[in-house]
Amino acid sequence: MLRISQLKLPITHTKEELEQKIRKVLRLSKTPSYTILRRSVDARKKPELFFQYSIDVEAEKEDQVYKRCDRKQVMQMERSEYHFPVQGYQGKERPVIIGAGPAGLFCCYMLAEAGFKPVLLERGKSVEERTCDVRKFWETGVLDTQSNVQFGEGGAGTFSDGKLNTLVKDKSGRNRKVLSIFVREGAPEEILYDYKPHIGTDVLYHVIQNMRKTILENGGEIRFQSKVTDLLIENGRIAGVEINNHETLKASYVVLAPGHSARDTFAALQKMKVPMEPKPFAVGFRVEHPQKLINHAQYGMDENEILGSAPYKLTASVGGRGVYSFCMCPGGYVVNASSEEGHLAVNGMSYYKRDSKNANSAVIITIDPSDYGDGTDPLSGVAFQRELERRAYLEGNGRVPVERLGTFREAVLPGEADEKTDVSGTDASQPFDRKGKCAEHVPPDFSPCIKGAWAFGKVHDILPKELSRDFVRGMEDFSRVIPGFSDSSVLIEGVESRTSSPVRILRDERLESDIRGLFPCGEGAGYAGGITSAAMDGIKVAEEIAGRIAYGEQKQDAQTGYQK
Repeated sequence: MLRISQLKLPITHTKEELEQKIRKVLRLSKTPSYTILRRSVDARKKPELFFQYSIDVEAEKEDQVYKRCDRKQVMQMERSEYHFPVQGYQGKERPVIIGAGPAGLFCCYMLAEAGFKPVLLERGKSVEERTCDVRKFWETGVLDTQSNVQFGEGGAGTFSDGKLNTLVKDKSGRNRKVLSIFVREGAPEEILYDYKPHIGTDVLYHVIQNMRKTILENGGEIRFQSKVTDLLIENGRIAGVEINNHETLKASYVVLAPGHSARDTFAALQKMKVPMEPKPFAVGFRVEHPQKLINHAQYGMDENEILGSAPYKLTASVGGRGVYSFCMCPGGYVVNASSEEGHLAVNGMSYYKRDSKNANSAVIITIDPSDYGDGTDPLSGVAFQRELERRAYLEGNGRVPVERLGTFREAVLPGEADEKTDVSGTDASQPFDRKGKCAEHVPPDFSPCIKGAWAFGKVHDILPKELSRDFVRGMEDFSRVIPGFSDSSVLIEGVESRTSSPVRILRDERLESDIRGLFPCGEGAGYAGGITSAAMDGIKVAEEIAGRIAYGEQKQDAQTGYQK
């Protein structure tokens, strides 16, 4: 196989122009069979915008083609495809999976396709029923604590942007496998090659339904409103689970894939003495900007029909802490993502078209166990999150609290506003940045796009003062990259407390807890950070369990050739 890298064309190019470029690089008269591996946007000469491609080509007489092509852009590669270690299992052992978020769902999907007939237990409801409960909450404020943005089929990522990019280094092919399953189940094909793939919550809704259908067709079982209330342990090994305090389901292999908000599950596990530890995570706020401001900074224009709403990714170091954008939602909405009465948390969400007037992202600050405890209590991070969410609930009286950055800044850094990075108050007809290029600013009447009721409040009182100061300084640093980012009219909404799990459920190099047969998995267990990485971890655990069941506890590595 030949791989062409750094193949650049204007974003307005046609399929014919792409194929012409491939032929030119390879010096061929006919277009060979090719697959787009990666496509990213090159905006270094904005407003002139380009797509940059990596393309895999299957060419006849490959060695000869390689010898005469432009080798600065082409290399020979070995084709590698993902293979699950076991297929066609016909035994009686049925693994049990707790949690239908990305980790649990993909673990179940892979095991079902391989013939293991897994049982998936989900405390919440199906995505159809869950969506109705979430809409009701946003419209009326009536919260279902078992069916909401955090709990239910698909996990917390269902009500997000459906972002599928990941920083996980992946030589196994699991990343590509996750994306290909999404496409097979109804996601757009471009997620296979876009640099920052996304599905959108509206499309993800249907993909999850289709995944469920495939699991059931392959002999798997999915049970909703089935909360695991106890683990059955005999002689240090899992023997089954208790469901809804009364039903027993026997199993020798149990996947523990809770969401990052399964706080009662963490408390129950602590009582059962399942080994856990507190872990670093991050907290902060949602920030909203006019999407046109972001488009202008990223693309050099207010709108672009081909590229749609522009994303961004920003990082800074402030006082030894990392401050960074997270879960950025172009053309999106801030959503009330609460799951407990008297507590309020927010998240971000976009539909596939990303056509809201606002861009939002979390801007969060890293913290570690020393910031919220002495490092000995695994649930100290949960207590810290709850306190922040209680404050947010009180500030908005149950509604999402909102504050202008200018007011927030004056409260936490009185008299220290950075005039160089704040473009509020400038002539709207002559916006500027530090390089003298034109840029939008945020109008004083800029309004939020929020799912759920909201009210202006003292958002600056939610986080500890030190973290709030770091947040402001991070925002001002980001204005060096995106002019107007720290404008006084920017909207701040809180609190973003559920960025990742505050707990890690310990497992060994074979992915197993000290309780034999129990496999902590995914984001809630502390081993992932987003839809794709959680799904990949689910596949990884499925591989381990399949090998053990099919080939025996000690023999599976030699039999499958699968390397941990």
